Amino acid sequence: MTLMITTAPCCWGVDDVRNPHLPSWLRVYDEAAAAGYAGLELGPYGYVPLDETLVGQELAARDLFIVAGTIFDDLVSPTNRQNLLRQTREICSVITKLPQPKPFVGQRFKTPYLTVMDWGHDERDYAAGHGDRAPRLSDPEWAGMVENILAIADLARDGFGVRAVIHPHAGGYIEFADEIERIARDIPQEVAGLCLDTGHTYYAGMDPVETLRTYADRLDYLHFKDIDKQIFDEVMGERIRFFDACAKGVMCPIGKGVIDYPAIRQTLQAIGYSGYITVEQERDPRHIAGSLEDVKASRDYLRHVGFQL
Repeated sequence: MTLMITTAPCCWGVDDVRNPHLPSWLRVYDEAAAAGYAGLELGPYGYVPLDETLVGQELAARDLFIVAGTIFDDLVSPTNRQNLLRQTREICSVITKLPQPKPFVGQRFKTPYLTVMDWGHDERDYAAGHGDRAPRLSDPEWAGMVENILAIADLARDGFGVRAVIHPHAGGYIEFADEIERIARDIPQEVAGLCLDTGHTYYAGMDPVETLRTYADRLDYLHFKDIDKQIFDEVMGERIRFFDACAKGVMCPIGKGVIDYPAIRQTLQAIGYSGYITVEQERDPRHIAGSLEDVKASRDYLRHVGFQL
């Protein structure tokens, strides 16, 4: 089992590019490197300049690479198709020109990846974590979302050689166990893989260990998070948006929450996973004074419980 642990701008509160409190992407790069990470994700569309020369120089100066780009948008609406494809084209054009590491033995697809997440629906945002009351898509709406994902994956692969990975996300229309099962059935393995996220899996009422085992043959990329159980129980009793729950601290440094990472390490070893794992901890960008300490603590904890980083 060969693993490389990377991180992402969401650890510095970067999720909504319209948020006026976002830190400079250069600060994120500085602190990711200072915490000992070799790579990180590009972040949401519009955060880091889509300028491969500028970004490449800043990465190289810190000895960093980009592991993935991100589509974090409405995957459901047919009218959003051209916007999704434009983002795919622009993101893939940049990330494929940025510094990359050599592939690992056993790594299914080379980096960089394109992580694909549904977002932007109030009715699901307020129902994040509540599978019993979250509205579901109709069959025609689901089919339209599948067509959008297929179009993204085909363009990324055929136009740029980039592997698309579908990320079930709290507050989106691919979140709960039934939806993950359905999307894995409707999107063939040869078209796109999965990027399972331990924190979002737990948030949606699933066992992260069992979910990793269930989708072992579809895992191309992973996200690691941890959850503060006390805050989680509190926000589950509120009508609250997912990122507002994150602002309250529902996501915490790995090792300080409820998720069993020694068991996850044993599971990844048992299923033979080799490749990339990105540490994330969503937070309010006004609270980034602790970001460097937290991402370093997460990395140190993973090493402590046996991850060979």
